Amino acid sequence: MASGKFYITTPIYYPSDKLHIGHAYTTVAADAIARYHRMRGEDTFFLTGTDEHGQKIQRKALNAGKTPKEFVDGIVEGIIRLWDRLLISYDDFIRTTEERHISVVEKIFQRLYDQGDIYKSAYEGWYCADCEAFFTETQVDDLGGRCPDHDKPFEMLKEESYFLRLSRYADDLLKYIEEHQDFIQPVSRRNEMVNFIKQGLEDLCVSRTTFDWGIKAPFDPNHVIYVWVDALSNYITAIGYLSDDVKQVEKFERYWPADVHLVGKEIVRFHAIIWPILLMALGLPLPRKVFGHGWLVLPDGKMSKARGNVVDPHELIDRYGVDVVRYFLLREIPFGSDGFYSEQSLVQRYNADLANDLGNLLSRSTAMVQRFCNGKIPEPAEDDGILRTEAAACIEEYEKCMDSLELSGALQSVMRLIGRGNKYIDEAAPWELARQPEKQARLGGVLYSIMEAQRVAAVMLSPFMPNVPGQIFEQLGVALDGTSFWWPESVQWGGLVPGTVVNRGAPIFPRYEATIEAGGA
Repeated sequence: MASGKFYITTPIYYPSDKLHIGHAYTTVAADAIARYHRMRGEDTFFLTGTDEHGQKIQRKALNAGKTPKEFVDGIVEGIIRLWDRLLISYDDFIRTTEERHISVVEKIFQRLYDQGDIYKSAYEGWYCADCEAFFTETQVDDLGGRCPDHDKPFEMLKEESYFLRLSRYADDLLKYIEEHQDFIQPVSRRNEMVNFIKQGLEDLCVSRTTFDWGIKAPFDPNHVIYVWVDALSNYITAIGYLSDDVKQVEKFERYWPADVHLVGKEIVRFHAIIWPILLMALGLPLPRKVFGHGWLVLPDGKMSKARGNVVDPHELIDRYGVDVVRYFLLREIPFGSDGFYSEQSLVQRYNADLANDLGNLLSRSTAMVQRFCNGKIPEPAEDDGILRTEAAACIEEYEKCMDSLELSGALQSVMRLIGRGNKYIDEAAPWELARQPEKQARLGGVLYSIMEAQRVAAVMLSPFMPNVPGQIFEQLGVALDGTSFWWPESVQWGGLVPGTVVNRGAPIFPRYEATIEAGGA
């Protein structure tokens, strides 16, 4: 097993409303990556959480007749419940309303001010409260004066603000990006960020006076620290940066820098430009990778609460089960690119991969072991090595894909092994071998290989579908223990013990026959 540490984060989500399947996509992806690194024996820390301050929250709370904290508490409770249903194995859930976060953000803001990286000026510009972002005159003109994500007109704001000197660090950041080609991924996002920096960075507004739901600037309580210094700092406040607790400081020294910040492509700029500059100003190492994945696109365009076309992950879990939802999200869409979502495509993927291939192979093979081998895993006396060779190639491809965050590719390698197992049954025809007494050793080798390939595939599936490997192991007759999913030991060929009694059960993925309208979401 590998050693060392691995620190991965999701964005912290804005609890202005219930989360949709797009948020689930990000978090399930991060979870699969974290589970893989734990499987490798790495000291893995997985952080998620919520960004709870800002004007939008204050307005929505007022409309709901609640205090902002009361308003976000209810939504955060729902987010945690969703993560539990999706089997998200986070190690910490940071809320920006927690004292451990607030106290450190105040220290960060004070330090930046004291060293001249923050200064007071006046700001006038177009603003979307729902995005918590300012827009240039050109952007506003190009968008027809309305935010495309929220279908609301931009507001013209003019107020006294504190600014972060992005311009001071622009050249250093550009040099860093060019010297660290893996820092921003995929390549298309890196090119976008390089072009953005080369156009010139304007200093960033980092405080507001028109609302008070947020962390107050310690040296000027009339100002609320604006979202990016507040929210982005969660990645270090959660692991003990500037903590008064020695153990928390040791945690920070252990896990920072983050290995992967996983974010949607719409917020790459904040994580690949603003956040690195904040870290440079604080004298801290930059994260090793910022990965901006694509969107789930519906038949009528991008998923958006304003458009009313969001997909509720709870409904999909109720209908198909959590492992199916997780598998579909990470198999269907090349990670980093936009991907088309419809319920019809989910059903098609389920039937093709899980029912017809994975479930069918398990059902066929356990039935043949029961029929031809008295229900026991046979000796691999005459193994032609076909599936062993295929498994080795799939494992190698799987590792490469996981290390480069090509999650769909990793799952393709698993299904390639499953598909080869089904084809191998047709080629080797165990039912024909069973009729020939002189071919019993060959029969044993064929059936052992088929069963062992499924054990290996189950291990490879475990970061993606946490329940399914146990279901496969149960039918293979394999007991789960603390070493069942050690990597790479657990995928070494020959793990199945001859003589083990199989427990053939009901199909783990019965074919889904329901009719979904084409393009339906």
